[in-house]
Amino acid sequence: MSLHSSSLSSPPAPAAGRLASIDALRGLVMLFMLLDHVRETFFLHHQVTDPMDVDATAPSVFFSRLLAHVCAPVFVFLTGVSAFLYGARMPQGGRAATAGFLLKRGLFLVALELTLVSFAWTFQFPPKVIYLQVIWAIGLSMLALSALVWLPRGALAGLGLALVAGHNLLDGLHFAPGHALHAPWAVLHDRGWIDLGGTGADAVLRLRTSYPVLPWIGVIALGYAAGAWFAPAVPAAARQRRLLGWGLALLAGFALLRAWNGYGDRPWAAADTALAAAMGFLNVTKYPPSLLFVALTLGVGLLLLWALERLPPASRWLQVLAGYGAAPMFFYLLHLYVLRLLYVAALALWGANQGRYFGFDGMGAVWLTAIALAALLYVPTRAFGRFKARRKDIAWLKYL
Repeated sequence: MSLHSSSLSSPPAPAAGRLASIDALRGLVMLFMLLDHVRETFFLHHQVTDPMDVDATAPSVFFSRLLAHVCAPVFVFLTGVSAFLYGARMPQGGRAATAGFLLKRGLFLVALELTLVSFAWTFQFPPKVIYLQVIWAIGLSMLALSALVWLPRGALAGLGLALVAGHNLLDGLHFAPGHALHAPWAVLHDRGWIDLGGTGADAVLRLRTSYPVLPWIGVIALGYAAGAWFAPAVPAAARQRRLLGWGLALLAGFALLRAWNGYGDRPWAAADTALAAAMGFLNVTKYPPSLLFVALTLGVGLLLLWALERLPPASRWLQVLAGYGAAPMFFYLLHLYVLRLLYVAALALWGANQGRYFGFDGMGAVWLTAIALAALLYVPTRAFGRFKARRKDIAWLKYL
């Protein structure tokens, strides 16, 4: 079960609307993620580097990828929000219960990344390479938050802000392979390779720290601090003003800092066309997430949450999106394996049609496939979410 109640009908009406909006936002960004993973599966012959190379990337690919950028920051932020709500429901010892749950859930997610998630991407056993990606980053962020929840809310918010806004000062700090700090710094901030049992191609196992976690710890801390906005005593209008105000402030801050072009991300340069200039302006760094990346994506995320909050509780859109968001880990694992099996089947039936790969000719087919898969996966995801809501007596379900 997610950290907040995933039922759309059982909580009292005021709380249900707020929690449904959180589930709905989580469901929406998971659909953005699905689009990106369809691209990575059936458009592999046209890979996009990260950060995206504006000069070599078609606008259709660029903006589809940019849309998916919203997913990880929103998901990590909402994990922090949900952790606060989990503790708020505890009659006594809320922080101790929250810390304990975060510790166990974080370890579970790390183990999941190293096993089922890694295998879904590579279909290789035993693995030669493991990519430490978003589930790993969320797991480590939860482990960090399990210790940080003991801080006063103001101190936690300040620490989160310092990590998000200040970590780019460390961009020039690197440690070569073999240095004692190479592996821990690769995990924290410097995306790279950790070789076990040898070096390079001769290593028994290679770990790729795709999601350095230091700024993600800042994002989850900010989410936990913002969790108080969703307390039952907070009027909906006041919460929505905060969501709207902070969302607009983040986007304004992004625009000003990006225009200044002096801190928070790689510089952008003028271009020959307005479209190329816009792409360069929006080409923000995800690995690790720069200050401007977080400001842009979380600004959009808060505005989306504000819009979802304003929908009536009976809204069909709200309920459908919440159906995805009520069982996020189930959907994540299911869509990875469905995509991998579809690719293997397509390659077996039709062979490679794009060099070494089977793939689509354009992004239109990627979008259509993502829409079809979203419809296909909705029923099992909703059913599993309802099963979790009914069977609270099954302890392990809350980890999915």
